[in-house]
Amino acid sequence: MNIFPADATQRTITRRDLLRIGGLGAAGLALPGLLQAEAGSQKRFNGSAKNCIYIFLCGGPSQLDMWDMKPDAPREIRGPFNPISTNVPGIQVSELLPRTAKHADKFCILRSMRHDTPSHDTGILYTLLSTMHPPNKRAYPPTRQDHPGIGAALTNLMGAPGELPAWVTLPRHFTTGSRFYKGQTGGFLGPAYDTFSVGEAKKDSLGAKDLSVNSLDPVSGLNSDRIRSRAGLISRLDGFGERTIQDATADELTAYREKAFSMLSSDRAKQAFDLNRETPALRDRYGRNEYGQSFLMARRLVESGVRMVNVFWTFYGKDGCQFNLWDNHGSDKEVCGGYNKGFDMITAPYCCPSFDLAYSALLEDLHSSGLLDETLVVVLGEFGRTPKINKNAGRDHWPNAYSIVLAGGGVQGGQVYGETDKHAAFVTEKPTSPDDLGATIYHAFGIPPGTLIYDQQRRPIPLTKGNPVTEIFT
Repeated sequence: MNIFPADATQRTITRRDLLRIGGLGAAGLALPGLLQAEAGSQKRFNGSAKNCIYIFLCGGPSQLDMWDMKPDAPREIRGPFNPISTNVPGIQVSELLPRTAKHADKFCILRSMRHDTPSHDTGILYTLLSTMHPPNKRAYPPTRQDHPGIGAALTNLMGAPGELPAWVTLPRHFTTGSRFYKGQTGGFLGPAYDTFSVGEAKKDSLGAKDLSVNSLDPVSGLNSDRIRSRAGLISRLDGFGERTIQDATADELTAYREKAFSMLSSDRAKQAFDLNRETPALRDRYGRNEYGQSFLMARRLVESGVRMVNVFWTFYGKDGCQFNLWDNHGSDKEVCGGYNKGFDMITAPYCCPSFDLAYSALLEDLHSSGLLDETLVVVLGEFGRTPKINKNAGRDHWPNAYSIVLAGGGVQGGQVYGETDKHAAFVTEKPTSPDDLGATIYHAFGIPPGTLIYDQQRRPIPLTKGNPVTEIFT
């Protein structure tokens, strides 16, 4: 399913296109996102990272209550939580992260992120595109004029892993209500580079249900033989009629179709998404909820060669209500079952406790399996929180200084990069922008900031305008 309307400036729809689309529908391709093309068009650079897990804590996690604590500040600044020591002398994190503290030797805390807006929408735009300089500041809906998301750019430059999609989002695309945010598509690279989402929204993010990969399920009654038969029929239909659309666009559709059929009939693809192949003990270690199981599936996917996995940490209550749970303003009102009451919010099960369990398990698992050196793990939100606690015992939006965490992919663990003032209000050393973060992610893959990517008219576009933070790498 293409989430974009047909654009007459890009292509002309023909009868053959309709036959193709109808054929795909008949084959039962219940894919909510488009799949990626196989090969990139530019030189592949040598880099230590081969994959990336990009964990987005939707709403803006508090730097003061997690990664950049100020225990000597007044109580209305420092908050109710105490710092604890990690396994790296001199580095402390919040007492809300006791398991994560045992793995500080594996990650770098970058405390000097900043940008210019307290708006969720614009902050999300900056974060998912890794730039403060998009063509416009509209965060949604996506268009084919957008800069591609990070996963799309990596796929274009480095290729895709055979039968599997190159870029996957878990547990679903990031939306709020009807808003589908930019940064989750191929943008001007085209629909073949859009991300693949495994499922739809469900109730109860803390429920112990398995993640269901509805996107790989054909309609009832279709087995692998019938799928191959439908694929052959559509291939023969391609031989009829005049081609009235651009060759590049037609080739894109063919690549997408072939990838879709391959995934539906591939045991390897289905096994990569099958959490039942893991031991019950390991699944318990990650946490038997939507978040923990998404982290575990992310590890399985990068192990199978998926280039990039986005994990969007939002919350669905038992009543189905959606909540950006890291947005802890505080309130006297009950929201999604009462989960919006000041600092009780980040201590609730769906927030720091679940994150601490899942993130520490991911680092431990990647390290023990030897995957951490080649897997860059990024944890971030769209901004931080105000230094001063508000009247509702929460914190408001704050883009002037916030923390992110990077691990693996050549990043030297056991370090802190950048500094903030005594209230974690402003960056005092080594300021880092979303553009710089994007350049740093590409640097981990060995891709220099001067790299060009090309739109569908073959016009060269700079990959990033940022400067990579090279100091954090080994």
